[in-house]
Amino acid sequence: MPRYELDGQVAIVTGAGRGIGRAIAHRLAQEGCKVTVADLNPETAAQVVAEIREEGGHAFSLQVDVTQQPEAQGMVQQTIEQFGSLRILVNNAGIGAIAPLLETDEGTWDAMMNVNAKGVLFCSQAAARQMIAQGEGGRIINNASGAGKVAPGKNLPLGAYAASKHAVVALTKQMGLELSDHGILVNCVCAGIVDTPMWDLIDRETAARQGAPVGSIKAQAVDGVPLGRIQKPDDVANVVAFLASEDASYMTGQTYNVSGGLLPY
Repeated sequence: MPRYELDGQVAIVTGAGRGIGRAIAHRLAQEGCKVTVADLNPETAAQVVAEIREEGGHAFSLQVDVTQQPEAQGMVQQTIEQFGSLRILVNNAGIGAIAPLLETDEGTWDAMMNVNAKGVLFCSQAAARQMIAQGEGGRIINNASGAGKVAPGKNLPLGAYAASKHAVVALTKQMGLELSDHGILVNCVCAGIVDTPMWDLIDRETAARQGAPVGSIKAQAVDGVPLGRIQKPDDVANVVAFLASEDASYMTGQTYNVSGGLLPY
């Protein structure tokens, strides 16, 4: 059931075709938001929109490559054409890659930085300009990951991914300061071991490198979670909904752990 007064507000969620982004899009729609479901894959985005509409919500889908500044700007423009305004942006789109840093090639590094960091910048710029023009403030919420705060570890070769997510934390802090005069609050969430296709990829490729059974890497990671269970996408969506609400109206430039106690700071 809805918990916050978000009726009629307009939100964009990037990377919303599956996993955490899908859960966020659903939760914001349940809270009464009109949601732009943006994803590189138009089929998964359309499926999420169909699900939201079936539940009685309002949504439409867009195919968006967040690494392309014109597409980020077009995403905001089409949202305005569809819904009339923009209040909330959730920068969720992201990719991962499994490789020790000494084996990380330029293409892998660039892909991580382009999607996970530059995409956040481009989408935030486009959304913030619209919010400033509206003059009513807004919310920008970034999905940074626990890898944006701590190194994943020598047995989890996610160095380039971690570097890109550390960049998201830095962007959040600085943008929160720069946009504060406009009433635009910028925060991010740092999740832990989430039951998503990305963690299936991490498990599969890391297990192959170590000669371990598929499933064992994820199981080891979950064993380290103090709350004793793998995280669900809805666990992240719950905090995003809170940050989008008036209950979080005195919070900006911050990172919030949503990790079952896994992250130390």
